[in-house]
Amino acid sequence: MSTPRPRTNNGEKNLISKRLITLRKQHNLSQRELAHQMQLAGYDIDKNVITRIENNQRYVTDIEIRGFAKLFDVSYEYLMDGED
Repeated sequence: MSTPRPRTNNGEKNLISKRLITLRKQHNLSQRELAHQMQLAGYDIDKNVITRIENNQRYVTDIEIRGFAKLFDVSYEYLMDGED
């Protein structure tokens, strides 16, 4: 028996996709460059993972959220809810 996976009211698999896209573009990073920066910081993320997160096709772990927050110097709250 499989465990149901939580989704937003819109059926999305994560809350950060739109803000991640915005932050990535504000920092003039491609998906590949963002993945590379995350890899340099010790996170096992490639370009395909970034694509799937941004397209709401993949759940995001708390460890990855921490990595994105550190990389972009934003709070967890901003990534999750758009609030600082």
